[in-house]
Amino acid sequence: MKLRTVIVDDEQPARQRLRRLLARESEIEIVAECVNAAEALAAVEEASPDLLLLDIQLPGANGFDVVKSLGSAPPPAVVFVTAFDRHAVDAFETCAIDYLLKPVAPARLAKTLARVRTRLLQTKKQIATPEEGDRREERRFFVRSGTQTVFIAPNEIDWIEACGNYAILHVGPRHHFLRETMSALEILLPPCDFVRVSRSAILHLDRVKEVHTACGGRHFALLKDGQRVDFTRSVREVTSRLRSV
Repeated sequence: MKLRTVIVDDEQPARQRLRRLLARESEIEIVAECVNAAEALAAVEEASPDLLLLDIQLPGANGFDVVKSLGSAPPPAVVFVTAFDRHAVDAFETCAIDYLLKPVAPARLAKTLARVRTRLLQTKKQIATPEEGDRREERRFFVRSGTQTVFIAPNEIDWIEACGNYAILHVGPRHHFLRETMSALEILLPPCDFVRVSRSAILHLDRVKEVHTACGGRHFALLKDGQRVDFTRSVREVTSRLRSV
């Protein structure tokens, strides 16, 4: 599959190197090159790329700010390309597919592109077509629990928490690790029942008992079983969704 790609880096030599490396790969189309966060977000909105090769240190807003601002529509696959390894944990918490250190080795980039293609193909297969939309609630997630495979229906899930390359499905007193991104889960879950309330949390609206504002202006949802889930989405948006349940 052709990967429509946006390169984001404020240093021209870095962009040129990525362009040369990508020219060696088949089925790559560079649709935009950007030097800051504003240009990157505009390019994503206009071109709807498949892949965002994103530097972290940019003038003004950084690469993490770009990811936070991508919106709720299916975002491009994100691969951070940076000269510093200290941001790796934060990068994977944003559900980035990979984290490349400059100067990028050709073989390492090729492996990353293969991983991106695999992930995009999996996501496309999982997105329900319009005639399948009514059956999304019947979808079950398969997770390993010791030597067993557990089948979990969306209605069993209380909330979902991001954890590096995994998502944690909180089901009553138990939790299960699923190798999937939060963005992909947003697509797979029934939108009338679930809402993403932060970069790292998706709530089952029916499980929410109360919404609170704590000291310092931080917000959290109190679930019916007593669990507390912090969120960054506006209280007005969350309460509006709760009223519609």
